[in-house]
Amino acid sequence: MLIGELAAQAGLTTDAVRFYEKVGLVTSRRLANGYRDFPPETVAWLHYVRTAQALGFSLAEIGRLGEEVRDAPDSAERLSLLFTEKIRIIDARMAELAAMRADLADRVGTGCPLRPET
Repeated sequence: MLIGELAAQAGLTTDAVRFYEKVGLVTSRRLANGYRDFPPETVAWLHYVRTAQALGFSLAEIGRLGEEVRDAPDSAERLSLLFTEKIRIIDARMAELAAMRADLADRVGTGCPLRPET
């Protein structure tokens, strides 16, 4: 499938597909005329990539986790473990952000809020 058709079916721009190819998330073969030819399963993979991004996974994580999930004997179980770990990371980040917010709130109206507390 050519890049334009792939992009349309995946709901992306051709630039996005080229970017994903550049970072190694998708691969194509070159036809004699130089056009990229992608296998049909690339559409489903790109939907997976976009969903994973929306769930907070980085492109590096998606590339790494995609290989792990494909090689896992029970992908659903492996995905659940990955999601549980991501939730733990999000919870830790939320706690950091809550502490940062509290610190900022304590400094409101105290003059220069960037001076260290004494």
